[in-house]
Amino acid sequence: MTPALPAAFLQAPIAHRALHDISDNRPENSRAAIRAAIQVGYGIEIDLQLTADDRAVVFHDYDLARLTGQSGPIRQVWSTEASKLPLLFGDDGIPTLDEVLDIVAGQVPLLIELKDQDGAMGPNVGPLEHDTVRALQGYDGPVALMSFNPNSVAELARIAPHLPRGITTCAYEPKVELLPQDVCDHLRGIPDFDRVGASFISHEAADLARLRVSELKAQGVPILCWTVRTPEQEAEARKVADNVTFEGYLADHPG
Repeated sequence: MTPALPAAFLQAPIAHRALHDISDNRPENSRAAIRAAIQVGYGIEIDLQLTADDRAVVFHDYDLARLTGQSGPIRQVWSTEASKLPLLFGDDGIPTLDEVLDIVAGQVPLLIELKDQDGAMGPNVGPLEHDTVRALQGYDGPVALMSFNPNSVAELARIAPHLPRGITTCAYEPKVELLPQDVCDHLRGIPDFDRVGASFISHEAADLARLRVSELKAQGVPILCWTVRTPEQEAEARKVADNVTFEGYLADHPG
C-alpha cells in the first residue's frame, strides 16, 4: 500500500530551500535557513546532491560555482570537504543530510527532493536514494521524498516502501529543463505516478492549470506546488494546490 503524504504537509506553508535570505546570512539550503524556518514553524523543502563518497548533502546545484564561488561538480567533492566549503553569504559549509535531520528533529515537516543523478531522467540511479534512506533510519517526524526523475521515486519505493514519496513535476519545456524533446514530452503528462507508487505531486506553480494536474486532484491526490514568490502568486496557486512552496516573502501561517 502506498504511504500517504502526512497531513502536516498540507498545513504550514513550505519554505523553498528553507527560509533563506542572504541579507541575513541565510543562504539557500543552509543550516541557518533551516533553523530560521523551524523558529517560525514553516515546513522545509531541501535538495539533495551526491558527493564523491556517495553521501547525501543538502545542496541544489550540480556545480559549486553559484553557491560557493568555487568551480567544479559537487559530485567530485568529498562530504568532509563540502562541509568546510563556505557557502556565499553564509557562515558555514554544505551540510550533510544527517546534520539537517539532527537540526530539524521532527519539529516541522521536511520535504526532501533528490536531484536527478542520471542526467536525463533515466534509470542510472541508486547511490543517492540509498544514502538518503540510510540517513532517515530511525528519523521521527513528518518527512516526504520526491524527485523529478520517476526512476528515483521507483527506487525509493523499492528500498523504503514505508516512506511517503511523490513526483516533482513541471511544464517540461526542453529549452528550460535542458532535456531532450522526447524526454520532456514523456514526463509532461506525469505518466509514472501509479507505477512508482507516488502519493503526491509538487508541480510548477505557473502550470497548475494543466489537465493532468486536475485529473490527479480529482482522484484525491495532494497537490503541492513550487515556487511562489509573492502573496498574489500564492493566492492564485491555492485555487488548485493544497499547499505552496514559497520564497522571497513570508507566507501567511495558518497558526
